[in-house]
Amino acid sequence: MIERLEQRLRGLVLPAVPVEEEPGACPVCVGPMVVQKSVQRQGRTLSHGAFEARETVHVCANDCQWPSGALVTRRAASLSEQLLPRSMVGYDVMTRVGCQRFIEHRQRDEIVADLREQYGLDLSSGEVSRLAHLFLDYLQRLHDARTGALRAALASDGGWPMHIDATGEDGRGTLLVVLAGWRHWTLGAWKLPTERADAILPHLLSVVSRFGPPSAIMRDLGRAMFSAANDLVEMTGLKIPVLACHLHFLADVGKDLLKPAHDRLRELFRLAGVCSGLRALARDLGIKLGPGIDKARADLAAWQDATEEGHRLPDGHVGIATVRVLAQWVLDYPTDGGDQGFPFDRPHLDLYCRCTTARRAVDAYLRQPPADRKVIRALHRLRDVLEPTVSEDPFAQVAQILTRRAGLFEELRAALRLVPKPAGRREDHAARHTPTGTTLSELQDVHVAVDHLTASLRERRPGRGPAQDTRQAIDLVLRHLDTHGKYLWGHAIQLPPHAGGGIRLVDRTNNQLEGFFHGMKHGERRRSGRKILTSDFESLPPAAALVPNLSHQDYLAILCGSLDGLPQAFARLDADKRSRALDRLPGDTTRVHPLAPIDPASASLPRDDRALIRSPTLHTRILAAANSRAPWTTGRPGRTLWTYPPNHESNRSLTP
Repeated sequence: MIERLEQRLRGLVLPAVPVEEEPGACPVCVGPMVVQKSVQRQGRTLSHGAFEARETVHVCANDCQWPSGALVTRRAASLSEQLLPRSMVGYDVMTRVGCQRFIEHRQRDEIVADLREQYGLDLSSGEVSRLAHLFLDYLQRLHDARTGALRAALASDGGWPMHIDATGEDGRGTLLVVLAGWRHWTLGAWKLPTERADAILPHLLSVVSRFGPPSAIMRDLGRAMFSAANDLVEMTGLKIPVLACHLHFLADVGKDLLKPAHDRLRELFRLAGVCSGLRALARDLGIKLGPGIDKARADLAAWQDATEEGHRLPDGHVGIATVRVLAQWVLDYPTDGGDQGFPFDRPHLDLYCRCTTARRAVDAYLRQPPADRKVIRALHRLRDVLEPTVSEDPFAQVAQILTRRAGLFEELRAALRLVPKPAGRREDHAARHTPTGTTLSELQDVHVAVDHLTASLRERRPGRGPAQDTRQAIDLVLRHLDTHGKYLWGHAIQLPPHAGGGIRLVDRTNNQLEGFFHGMKHGERRRSGRKILTSDFESLPPAAALVPNLSHQDYLAILCGSLDGLPQAFARLDADKRSRALDRLPGDTTRVHPLAPIDPASASLPRDDRALIRSPTLHTRILAAANSRAPWTTGRPGRTLWTYPPNHESNRSLTP
């Protein structure tokens, strides 16, 4: 309570700072400037803390006017360079709030506490949210203002490869991002009503008009990106390669190749109740061990380290603990994967392999059964749970098909040289693969390997006979290669003489954008503490995708010199805006650029439409119209039948 009162007192009693600058001559008539009035304005900046400024405003003695009709006045430039327009908060405070929110991904309360402890500034959590979004607005404006310099930097590299992708959560908050591949700069980001080619193409055209034509386009295998990229090349007349991400291509082939059999195997496990039976067995045996479970674990560890001939389980609590651990070992099947996600990992095939292995081990233990009947009963119960995986034909058949198809998938993976990273923290599958082929010769080797695999598959394809599944699997891979093969190559870009000439390669994958999206979502989860980001991502402004550019020194050098110069760059934006407003004639309006993208209407339910659609007033109006006594029409075109609503009294006289 005392601390809160002290904060209020600090806000009531602020140090007074007189601000009076020499006005100079009138810029219109070159006459003298005289004092018009004095105004008081509170301010909060990182460099000065909280203060109250007493500013002297000067006006032209001859009452000159700007072209807009406003009087020629002079205010203290030192104050306008520090504080946001119509606000008492400084540019440096807004910049710090924005960096902590979108770079460090800190929560509002953490930012409020930091400002209070470090600078003695008291801001509400609502003001912090407003400043964070205002920071993104200024960053977008500054990015747009530096378009010419950014374009010149990209041109000095000999061009730039355009990486395009979109992401969202649960089909909402779709965010389209265009990335310059060699510089790793985000050139633009937009929210889309849905991922459609007609919604994507206008934004791609605007990027090309602002930053120059790209040297290549890298995209995933989605239909919308495929159509938008091809339409962009056709409409602009560019002679550039449109490339398909090798990793997305491999994943697409893998899903089509493995998903039917993998889903079937998962369904078999569900119907047989194998996992639920193993969990119940492990739980019941743990209850039987009771307080002695710790001693049983220690004795089990000693038994495992001992050497003996044959396969015989110990008696007593050690034997029960052994059966329990065997059931738990089967349930631990996800560790057999490389944490790469389907189709690179096939978890239910790993489960099948562990089940059959454990079933053979149980048979070995029962050939020399222990003397303890409790241990024997536990072994029999484990055998009964695992029995369907070896006694029922569908398990073996589906597992055989999945294994054969997985081998074909691994052949394609080896030809594409997509090497998985060591298993570590959870990431999306694209970020967990390191593509080889970073040099021209390595890329050529990959091309040759894929051509050899294609020829080999055509030779190995059985023309007729019982090998129907093998034939279908090979046809599926060949169909993908025929459809996307021409988009898998063309990564070598010839640089112009002014960029030094030679060859520069475009990345074989879209891992840059995949990792970019992963970083954004990881930061939002850190800030919100929520795993599901549907609402957070839907309300996140698209300019948040520009914030990672601030980690690139070459981008910062063009934007504002350094991160410390960002507040001054924002202040100059407002100064230029005020200058343009004064020079504008009365009645002038800002025109929309002819290439400014306009998102087409969507059949989905955008956030802006949701409040209208779910309005109680609209619901009442619809019900009132539906329950009215006015006649309504039904019937086929050309034939109108006038009837009444189903609950209308006139329907009583109508024959069915």
